[in-house]
Amino acid sequence: METRKPARERDTTDRRREGIESPVEGFNERGGRAARDEALRGALRLFATKVVPARNATLAALPEAPELRERAYRIKRETMANLDRYLEEMAEAVEARGGSVHFASDGEDVVRYVGELARRRGAKVIAKSKSMATEEIELNRRLEEGYADLGLEIVETDLGEWIAQLAGDTPSHIIGPILHMNAERVAEILSEVAGEELPPDATVLSRFARGRLREKFLTADIGITGANFGVAESGTVVTVTNEGNGRLVTSVPPVHVVVMGIEKMIPRFEDLSVFTRLLARSGTGQKLTVYTNFVTGPRGPGELDGAEEFHLVLLDNGRSNLLGTPFEEALYCIRCGSCLNVCPVYRQTGGHAYGSTYSGPIGAVITPLLKGDEEAKDLPHASSLCGACSETCPVGIPLHDLLLKLRNRQVEEGMAGKTQTAAFKVFENTMKSPALYNISGKLGRAAQRPLVREGTVRPVPGPLRGWTGSRELPPLAPKPFRELWRGGI
Repeated sequence: METRKPARERDTTDRRREGIESPVEGFNERGGRAARDEALRGALRLFATKVVPARNATLAALPEAPELRERAYRIKRETMANLDRYLEEMAEAVEARGGSVHFASDGEDVVRYVGELARRRGAKVIAKSKSMATEEIELNRRLEEGYADLGLEIVETDLGEWIAQLAGDTPSHIIGPILHMNAERVAEILSEVAGEELPPDATVLSRFARGRLREKFLTADIGITGANFGVAESGTVVTVTNEGNGRLVTSVPPVHVVVMGIEKMIPRFEDLSVFTRLLARSGTGQKLTVYTNFVTGPRGPGELDGAEEFHLVLLDNGRSNLLGTPFEEALYCIRCGSCLNVCPVYRQTGGHAYGSTYSGPIGAVITPLLKGDEEAKDLPHASSLCGACSETCPVGIPLHDLLLKLRNRQVEEGMAGKTQTAAFKVFENTMKSPALYNISGKLGRAAQRPLVREGTVRPVPGPLRGWTGSRELPPLAPKPFRELWRGGI
């Protein structure tokens, strides 16, 4: 068994030390520290320069991509409009094939269900494949703490997730969990486990990891996976991966548990082809991922592999509260990570700056919706509103519009600071009044004179200093356009 720090210690010590989680810090503090990390920015830059062109090329080679995007949006809209019916259909199909279904209202409900299942089975080792839903509810830590008497060993089997787990770290990207680590750091982590120094060579490190993880697959009592899609009409759970661990987790342990967010539903099997053609292309630039797995219930008579028991846990955790609201479209997300890859903010800060399981534009939208504005009030402002995220989304989610709606909601709920509220009120009144607009222009030209340096205004004193600390602010023109127009330009 690998030597790992206790879950509680990892959660409170390592994560806060790395700036992942803090009771006082917000995005600006975490993001500022990350933006000064040259190694992190280099890793993000390298990833983006590889994945984004690949994504563009594979989609450009798919003439029907715009049509598929529109169809995907319509399918998701239909699904959310009839989600209760499709969830019932999914549950009935799974149970008809001998599986068990549990509707979990929140993370505590999931932990209790899995924990009691482990107790009933006398489980000691749980092998997990990559799952954002279980990260969201901190399933590993809560199982280890809440069911400490069982002595559970919970092992992540996705290579990146396993390395993050050994380091007491958390994923920083939806599809690239250790995007923030370089080869030297990975070698350091695995060398500690190996008890010998391993070189920062991908082949050597992968071979070592394969050998260690194979033991876990063969000894695991329970396998836990997430789900990319759940097909209502057949009760099929679909996972899309680039590593073989997903198939081993679902087929080797005698018990298979799927923790699936209720928004992952799609109505029909024929709908699946729409999403599989978009998911890999948008996320990694591949035409299709290496493994696309279909699991429909437990092992049947005469079948050679598969779990003896199949459990589908359908997780709500605040999702149903978004149905029928202006934010429902956030539930259309298929977790491809494309919006992270193009976001200029994420590409400077990485995922840990968001202080949440979900990062990037989709994280800035979904986290306040699931956790509440008070806990994540700074995230809707962690965006330049350039619209690149909306443009790249394979399902057509208007992410920048949702970010604006969240900002507006904060203002309506009185969460904006008094200084900010007063400043925007002055701005509003100025823009409504031609006289005030003209006066403000003259005052601005006078005030900027001592601050203009090499064609830009810097540094601006007071609360606006942050604008010129990281970007150029062009000076106001010597004469406004109206004067130039009256003078014949």
